[in-house]
Amino acid sequence: MKHLQQPEWSWRAATGDFVHQWVKPLGEGVADMVLYGAPLSRSSISVSGASLYPLEFRKMWKGFSTYNLDEDLDLSGYAVRDAGDIAMHTTDILLSHERIEETTRELVSVFDTATTCLIGGDHSVTACAVRGVKRAFPTERIGILQLDTHLDVRDPVELGPANGTPIRQLIDGGTVRGEDVVNIGLHGYFNAKPLVAYAREQGIRMVTLRKARELGVAQCVMNELSLLAEKVDRVYVTIDMDVLDISVAPGVPASTPGGMSAEELFQSLLLIGQHNAVRHIDFVCLDPTRDAASNTTVKTGVYAWLEFITGRVLREKL
Repeated sequence: MKHLQQPEWSWRAATGDFVHQWVKPLGEGVADMVLYGAPLSRSSISVSGASLYPLEFRKMWKGFSTYNLDEDLDLSGYAVRDAGDIAMHTTDILLSHERIEETTRELVSVFDTATTCLIGGDHSVTACAVRGVKRAFPTERIGILQLDTHLDVRDPVELGPANGTPIRQLIDGGTVRGEDVVNIGLHGYFNAKPLVAYAREQGIRMVTLRKARELGVAQCVMNELSLLAEKVDRVYVTIDMDVLDISVAPGVPASTPGGMSAEELFQSLLLIGQHNAVRHIDFVCLDPTRDAASNTTVKTGVYAWLEFITGRVLREKL
């Protein structure tokens, strides 16, 4: 796969009890999950260092064990293989997007039984990845479960293929149907009325965080995911880290008050990971340059990823 390269930071440690010792390069045995990075943030509407997240994400592995105390579960039997990062062009955003799309198509075609996990990058990378999945499986209907403060349906005609536009790109381009998009976590004053009107016209399922909390966020996510799975052939999950409250995720380009707690996100991902319809996931819009000195957001991002994997392992035990 010509656009993949070794990540800037990767551990080559002996087998052990920590995440950096557990994740192996792609090609070393079977893959339950294929991990790859898209270090791109030039396409962000706001100033963003999200391109640095794949690097900081891997660096943080050394601080996490493969054993989940809450579930009394060791993840080390689940084979995560790191494909590295997609080489981004220095200045050409469209070429970088093409590389993400093509690499995703290749990965999901070759590793068709594995879960793919993309580490962004800003949210523009999601549109590219979903298009890549659609190219690999052109007859299948793809659903999107989005946890996000924003709808991301701004007009690419005005903004270009920026991070505020991926869902609209996919709908207007015919890759997904609006009725097959569910967004949970919307709240407050962060989506202009015309964008909400577009979402309603397209049939996007919008669940505000306040509404989700009436049932319980994790249970709401599971209910919506189950309904979505009845309509589609596979589900792509996208986690915009700005869905979290600014107090627990200062390191995002568009941090807001009133967002999810870390525990709400963790519980949701534990359930998402157990659902058979979920085949692909990404984590986007985490900017290490804005993070607290204690690496609050990066640590939360790694924890969230591990909760999803825990769900995957629990699924195999059902």
